[in-house]
Amino acid sequence: MDIIKVNSFSYEEFINVFGNVIEKCPIICAAVWSQRPFSNPFDLEVAIQEFIDNLPTSGKEGILRCHPDLAGREALRCQLTTESQKEQRGAGLTSLDSTDKFRIDQLNTEYKEKFGFPFVICARMSDKDEIFQQLKERLLNDPMAELRTGIEEVKKICHLRLHDIFSGSPVTKP
Repeated sequence: MDIIKVNSFSYEEFINVFGNVIEKCPIICAAVWSQRPFSNPFDLEVAIQEFIDNLPTSGKEGILRCHPDLAGREALRCQLTTESQKEQRGAGLTSLDSTDKFRIDQLNTEYKEKFGFPFVICARMSDKDEIFQQLKERLLNDPMAELRTGIEEVKKICHLRLHDIFSGSPVTKP
């Protein structure tokens, strides 16, 4: 896909293509659609990131709440988005043994009880062991630090999903 085609998309086409670059938050892409034309994929990514950065705390928490628990109920019921399913599978989260499954369920519960939203990490840039380690370490964060960290992970996920859409075209600063 090229940026010229993206800039010619109707609102509906734009949402169909980019609506899940931020997990289950098509409204974010709906908001940036009006900023077309984009000069390149990086400009689109910047528009999405700036929109997120300008949200109030409650909006950022809402973005994090749209993410599924890692190896959680949605995964077991095959209810993950296509992107999340691929990302969790790649990180080894769909083949956990019973001990690891119990452990991640406990950590996910503890995390949500403390912060009020699910643990978010860019699974494509992590493996099972790194995810467990980050979950334990990030449980020590204060809520505002963890909100910032979670949003930065969302941006990493967005970057990689945009890269996939643009089929290998670099989503980097020109």
